[in-house]
Amino acid sequence: MLGLVFGIFLVAMVLALPMGVAMGVATIVPQMIDKTFAGNMGYVIQAMVGGLNTTPILAIPLFMLSGALMTRGGISKKLFDVFAYIAGKKTAGLPCAVVITCLFYGAISGSGPATAAAVGAMTIPLLVELGYDKVFSAAIVATAGGLGVIIPPSIPFIMYGLFTNTSVGEMFTAGILPGCLIALSIMIWCYIYCKRSGEDKAKVAANYEKLKERGFVKVVLDGFWALLTPVIILGGIYGGFVTPTEAACVSVFYALIVCVFIYKTIKLKDIPKLLSDAIGSYAPLLLCIALAQGFSRILILLKASTAVTNLLNSTVHSGTGLMVVMIIFLLILGMFMDCGPAVMILAPLIIDTAKGFGIDPVHLGIVMVTALATGFVTPPFGMNLFVTAPLIKVPVAELGKKAIPFIIAFIIALFIIAFVPAISLVLLGRA
Repeated sequence: MLGLVFGIFLVAMVLALPMGVAMGVATIVPQMIDKTFAGNMGYVIQAMVGGLNTTPILAIPLFMLSGALMTRGGISKKLFDVFAYIAGKKTAGLPCAVVITCLFYGAISGSGPATAAAVGAMTIPLLVELGYDKVFSAAIVATAGGLGVIIPPSIPFIMYGLFTNTSVGEMFTAGILPGCLIALSIMIWCYIYCKRSGEDKAKVAANYEKLKERGFVKVVLDGFWALLTPVIILGGIYGGFVTPTEAACVSVFYALIVCVFIYKTIKLKDIPKLLSDAIGSYAPLLLCIALAQGFSRILILLKASTAVTNLLNSTVHSGTGLMVVMIIFLLILGMFMDCGPAVMILAPLIIDTAKGFGIDPVHLGIVMVTALATGFVTPPFGMNLFVTAPLIKVPVAELGKKAIPFIIAFIIALFIIAFVPAISLVLLGRA
């Protein structure tokens, strides 16, 4: 029965059916075959409702709303100006400024595609205007946009915490250094590329002079409230002042105050439309989370965790072996499945085996999300590729080819994170 359920789920994925449909169909198969199966429709509905009846889940729509407000408020432009001023006329300075902007914006949006869209729409035209190859420019944003789910607050981290009973606050803390390491690896390739291919120094210098005319103090002050956003959100969590859910609520009010009253980039009359759009974005994800709760309960009844544990124990014999097998599997899976649903389905199945090999649950979550984040920029279904390719009017496949060196840099950082647990755990005092 278990094999049939997974088989139907995989067929639905190959047919490119929506994730919710794939999980929904796989969930009802056992009760259609066996009328005495304990996981009947009433059981599934109860699991779906019960799974959503939890306070931490409120953090997801609230962080999505604050990210939407910041995007509409033009926060990414103000962040980029600060980092572009600091980078100055250095080799690969502006491409690296784009990566750092994605890093900071990820601490606002918690989403890979949202980060790629907000930062890409503003920075890609500027990079092209300054003489950088347009496909290279889009590849930077597509890859660095994946930082949106690694640097906290991350929506997949919240999902991992919900489905594995792991502290979301600890996940947020553990994601800081891995996110910075991945950003560094992407910037190293930017430097190598610009060193080999050259830059239009005259145009870069002219852009820097425009920023310089405004003055460093004015540029920083203009971007101060944007720079303060992750400090308030994450500082409140790490300082013990608020829980992640409360921090999400604070982030919404902060975004409203900054964008409406300080930057004045959003008018009060725009807010109802923004709220409506946010609900439209969250509703499909909410359905997906509910169906994942039902699907996971069916898998528990079918003893899927035991089957996966037995399979892994017969295949791998150490934590290192488990990490290698898991990373390879997740890198492939990430090409076809979105990060969030993959975490919701797989994390509960793997966590017991990982604990048996002495792998910290928080470290496991960081590695899982990081591995799946490469899927944002890997063909055929890399979401960030589909977000950024229209900005430069090139086929997704062409952009995907240009992103290969960035993906390699990303994967190198992933393996370092996987096999040096201290990178994830040092800030938790568990290194």
